[in-house]
Formats: sequence, structure tokens, C-alpha cells
Amino acid sequence: MISSLLDDVRELILARALLWTLTRREVSARYAGTAAGALWSFAQPLLTIAAYYLVFDVVFGARLGEKAPVRAVGAYLIVGALPWMAFCDTLGRGMSSLLDAGGLLQKNALPLVLFPARSVLASTLTYGPLLLLLTVAYIPYHQGSPALLAMLPLLALQLLLTFVLAYLLAVFAAALRDTTQIVGFTLSLGIFLSPVLFPVSQFPEDWQWVLWINPMTSFVLGYQAILLQGHWPDLHVWGAALAWVGAVSMLLGLSLQRCRDQLVDWL
Repeated sequence: MISSLLDDVRELILARALLWTLTRREVSARYAGTAAGALWSFAQPLLTIAAYYLVFDVVFGARLGEKAPVRAVGAYLIVGALPWMAFCDTLGRGMSSLLDAGGLLQKNALPLVLFPARSVLASTLTYGPLLLLLTVAYIPYHQGSPALLAMLPLLALQLLLTFVLAYLLAVFAAALRDTTQIVGFTLSLGIFLSPVLFPVSQFPEDWQWVLWINPMTSFVLGYQAILLQGHWPDLHVWGAALAWVGAVSMLLGLSLQRCRDQLVDWL
């Protein structure tokens, strides 16, 4: 299992120039023919979070309970919603990356890993700057706390998890096309089983374990601790994030070991 993943890592390193070229082409292709070009990639998430703030904080003045990390609903939603949008966008594009590149892969002996990596990197170029901008925008909450240093490893862990999960789902989608429909439906429901829309303290205590089935729960809690409270994420947040990365990586390695030779034929 490990050897399969290591092979892909070596191929990515050797083909890094090609990866960057493919990524730039994908970003350009997404918005080809538009006047604003790649700026449209920032418009949708920015308008979404602006709507959260306007509706919940300005219009309704909604407030969370006493145990919430912050009282303002809009300010709370934005911290979890932006990483969630990044996760869904990156996962969705990465999952279909092998299917989209099927014709190219059947004609050229290119490393399979290039295409999930390309899609994940292209989405990261959009959401990475937005998440860093969010850090600046929330200075009134975290007041430049040293805990901000935890943002970089947390973002890196989310990127790694999204990549291995997108690659795994791309393999599953090649074998079974229904995967894209199932995952799309699951992502639409997943936000309701995470602390994006509500604090964990407001979820029934006996059922809080359900939230940890969602791989983004630990990351959202980490971002909330850093940006809303200026605190270092708890150890269980890091432990859950690392456990998800490890479990998905092992499953990906096993899948590649068993079906790598058949993948191109499935496409």
C-alpha cells in the first residue's frame, strides 16, 4: 500500500513542471471566453460569505447561544462555510478528474496522479488566498494571536486530506460512475452533520459522535478556535484530522495496488 503511494509521490515530483502547466491550463479553461477570467473563481465564494454577513448579522442581527465561540451568526457561519466550500469544490473536481482525462490517458502514458493533483491544485489557487484573507478579516476576533501559526499546518492537512480523498474517489468513479452522484448527494447533506451551521454544544450530546463521521468536523473546529477565539486547536482536533488523512491514504494505497493496471481501461 505504502509503495503505491510513494510511487505516485515520486511521479509528481518528477513531473512537477507538467503538473504546473496542466494546472494553469485548467484554471484558464474553467473561465475561457469570460471578460473577468479567473476573477470569477473568487466571486462566488466572496458573494456567498457576504450574503451570510448581510442577512444574519446586518438584517436579522441573529445571535448564537452563550456557549458558542462568538455570538454573531454570520461571523460564525463564514469561518466554517469557506473551508467547507473549498472542500466540496476541490473534492468534486478531483473526483471527476480521471474521467475527464480518459481520452488523453488512453493515448498517452501519463501518470494517473497528475490529474487529481491538477484539479486539487487549481481549486487551491482559488480558495487558499481566500482563507488567508479570512485570517486578516478576523483580526478583531483573534487579535493577532500566536495561535495563527496553526493555520498553516491546518490548511496543509486539509489540502492533503482533500487530495488523497479526491484521488480515491476518482478511482472509485472510474470503476463505478454512480460514485459522482452518491458523493454529490452526500456533500449536500454533509454540511448539516458538521459544526459549520451550529456549534457542537448545540447538537444533542448523545449524538455528537455523528459529527465526527464528517472528515471536515475537525478542521472546522480548528479554524473556529483560531479565528474566533485566538486559541490553539485542541489535541483531539489534530488527532482526528491526522486519523482521517492516515485512513484515507491507506485505503487509497490499497485501491491503487489492486486496480492500477485496469484504471485506464475503465476510463
